[in-house]
Amino acid sequence: MYNLFSIAAGGALGAVSRYLVSRAISAGGSRSGAVLFPWGTFAVNMTGCFLIGLVAVLAEKTEMDPRLRSFVSVGFLGAFTTFSTFSLETLNLLKDGEFALAFSNAGLSLVLGLAACLAGMTAGKALVK
Repeated sequence: MYNLFSIAAGGALGAVSRYLVSRAISAGGSRSGAVLFPWGTFAVNMTGCFLIGLVAVLAEKTEMDPRLRSFVSVGFLGAFTTFSTFSLETLNLLKDGEFALAFSNAGLSLVLGLAACLAGMTAGKALVK
């Protein structure tokens, strides 16, 4: 039962963090007639990919408490990353006829997300030698 509360607490913090980070990054843009690339969601997803890679290696290489791992990976990062929002924004770009932006968002998110996760794993291995 403690594990469920740990995940719930992590999820609450992750969701609020996602909102604040995404909003802060997106605040520089304007939607007055121009369609903007969803930088806030993109940045949150890339950060989340890096962090989940880092946590995965740290949990594997150290004696990380399973409840802490659940709090961070399942709770915080599960709520912090925004794949569902990414999907909706990409579909909206397609619906608006913004094919280049839609495919750029999808392609960059996939390629750089994998690269960020690998970078996080590499950083984790370097931290735990």
